[in-house]
Amino acid sequence: MKGMKDRWEERTQAPLLVLAVAFGVAYAVPIVAPGAAPWVHRLCTHVEWAVWAVFAVDYLVRFVLAPARWAFVRSHPLDLLAVLLPLVQPLRLLRVVSTLLLVGRRARMAPQITLTTYVAGAVVGLMMFGSLAVLHVERDAPDGNIKTLGDAVWWSFTTMTTVGYGDHAPTTGLGRVLAVGLMLSGIALLGVVTANIAAWFISRFERDDAAERRQTELLETLTREVRELRAEVSRLSAPAPVTAPVTVTDPVTVTVSVPDGTPAPDVPAPTAPRA
Repeated sequence: MKGMKDRWEERTQAPLLVLAVAFGVAYAVPIVAPGAAPWVHRLCTHVEWAVWAVFAVDYLVRFVLAPARWAFVRSHPLDLLAVLLPLVQPLRLLRVVSTLLLVGRRARMAPQITLTTYVAGAVVGLMMFGSLAVLHVERDAPDGNIKTLGDAVWWSFTTMTTVGYGDHAPTTGLGRVLAVGLMLSGIALLGVVTANIAAWFISRFERDDAAERRQTELLETLTREVRELRAEVSRLSAPAPVTAPVTVTDPVTVTVSVPDGTPAPDVPAPTAPRA
């Protein structure tokens, strides 16, 4: 039977993912459209804080509903860090990082999300938020060369794949911190993708080997049955042995005595037919 914590996680899974999408839009709009009206920037900031607050409340509710609360805290250190970071230093980038951590944690809990879907979503999410973050940091830098969204996306792609052409690179300290995080995340995700592909090939080969073994066993069984059938047919089709009849040449007389001692007449014994 499922506990209250499991039921809470199932019921809040879809709404939290929708809020994560809203957070992404609220984070992207001021960066992509820096000349938007001031109320748009304020609205996006409020949405970011509201989404983070909802995820923080979700963590607190799961903490309260957990059967072993301290075990829950020890098993979810990144969730706790994501909740506390914006309170310690309310920077916009920290809100992004903390919300991404919380979204990723809840996405891993969803039973309908497979490993391939999770990895693909993580790659797209990291590339999108990495591009927006580095563009936000580097666009106004005096020596920066990442000035447009296209430059930022290209830099994120080459950084995550550890190619690094060098045509675009961050020049600020925060931009380089973002680059290090994106590199490490890209290496980890590429490792997961490589392991997933290798596991797929191995499972495919194992299925092929199992099918070949089943076919071999069937062939051996059929061969054994055919051999037994041939032996039975050979036994049944063999000719029966011929028995020579018994020939009696002279009649045999049988004498029977009666109780009073008078001999009974002789009775000739049956004569076997001549061959």
